[in-house]
Amino acid sequence: MAERNPAIAERRPDPNEKLVKVFDSEDESEALVVKGLLDSASIDSDLASASFLQEAFPGLGGMIILVREEDAEKARGLIAESRQSAAGDSGDADDETKS
Repeated sequence: MAERNPAIAERRPDPNEKLVKVFDSEDESEALVVKGLLDSASIDSDLASASFLQEAFPGLGGMIILVREEDAEKARGLIAESRQSAAGDSGDADDETKS
């Protein structure tokens, strides 16, 4: 059995802490990219399947990202910046093809 890396174990939020959903997506790869963005900003996050909510909310699926309550505002800001940057990049590409 592989030993758990204590550095990784410490990075995950404590399940007894107040965690807040900052992102959800039907696309697992999109959620992994956002988790990587948060990790690179040293924001501890937990990626979870939304399928555990199936009994309460049928039809809901995908992935959610949870962070500590005190990190939620910063995390949402980074996600919004990333989306704006991505939208700007795709807009620039469209402008170049029109020229």
